[in-house]
Amino acid sequence: MKHLLKLFLLSSTAYLLLACSGGKGTSDGSLSVVENQAAKEMLQGLWVDSETEEISFWAKGDTIYYPDSMSQPTYFAVVGDSLHLVATHSSYLIEKQSEHVFSFRNQNGDIIRLVKSDEPLPDELIRGEQPRVMVYTEVVKTDSVVFYNGARYHWYIAINPTKYKVHTTVYNSDGVEVDNVYYDNIMHVSVFEGARRLFSSDFRKQMFEKKIPGQFLQQSVLSNMEFTGVDQKGFHFVSTICKPDGAACYKAENIISFEGRLTTTLIEF
Repeated sequence: MKHLLKLFLLSSTAYLLLACSGGKGTSDGSLSVVENQAAKEMLQGLWVDSETEEISFWAKGDTIYYPDSMSQPTYFAVVGDSLHLVATHSSYLIEKQSEHVFSFRNQNGDIIRLVKSDEPLPDELIRGEQPRVMVYTEVVKTDSVVFYNGARYHWYIAINPTKYKVHTTVYNSDGVEVDNVYYDNIMHVSVFEGARRLFSSDFRKQMFEKKIPGQFLQQSVLSNMEFTGVDQKGFHFVSTICKPDGAACYKAENIISFEGRLTTTLIEF
């Protein structure tokens, strides 16, 4: 843990180290990083918004925990007059700090005023809950029978939640950068004509890497698959690839021909 903190702090810019830590030169000419242990000690405990009394975070040892179960805990350090969060490589200027008061400037420059609470810790903070699955917690299956040109077809979709983690960086209600974790899904699609299988395959978000920007795809999940109809081209299934907060999505139409060939086209952003 101390190794992680050291790596993070040494990656900060030189002016920050000199101005905030009062870093001194070592024999090899590098800078030593000195944490403000007294400030870290004062930060221990449960902190709430001074006006709304909503929980902001809980500091214990070298770690800050958040009330939102999808927000990952982060190692932290106090160097000079700044609070540093390792998970997001972000720093926040401390305006005021005492045993029971903590004020800092968030990402937008607004001053966030917190007070230490004597209330019992919420259960989820005590347990250190892992992030929730975003959409699905169990396999969801849908299927139906359709008729086209006198033939009977049976399509089948299974949405499978996975343990593949998707990390996204967001700002919480205090304007602090936090690392949220969600879980991706795998969609299985099958199409049968009677007992004859025309198509059967898993869909993963990586299948769309040539159609969706890589940075977006990295922070998104394959969130849905639905059957939208059948025509002379074949069977139409629409995939939805979204950022976990739902702020932006791509949609792709997957057409499975009567010969079992798959064609995918981006249809909506």
